[in-house]
Amino acid sequence: MGKNYVDIEDGKGGTLRYRKHANGRGLIANGAKVHPQAVVEAGAYVEPGAKIGAGARVARGAWIEPDAIVGVNARIDAHAHIGQGAMVGDGASVGVRTDVGPGARIARGARIGDDETVGAGMAIDTDRKGLWLAA
Repeated sequence: MGKNYVDIEDGKGGTLRYRKHANGRGLIANGAKVHPQAVVEAGAYVEPGAKIGAGARVARGAWIEPDAIVGVNARIDAHAHIGQGAMVGDGASVGVRTDVGPGARIARGARIGDDETVGAGMAIDTDRKGLWLAA
């Protein structure tokens, strides 16, 4: 095991290998795709199959589950959780401790505030102030 890799046991007795991302030192699972211009801060996890776009920022303690997509210049704040298969659009913002459920869709440029919950499969858009709009 090199100094840029960390092996973590999963709940099924297997081992997942994570590499430290060059920009921010967050942990990126084998099979995840993170653009070199993205920043994944230390303490953040990106699971297998997830994709992080150019200029995106994933803050400390955030967790991006398998097959989730974080768009170009999107921002995932500290301790937020992006569920399996969820999509955060380009330039969108997800607040501190916010939970985005599996398969949810956050529109391009949407602003989801702190401590919010976006249910599984929901499609969300917001106005400039972050107020949710009917989809």
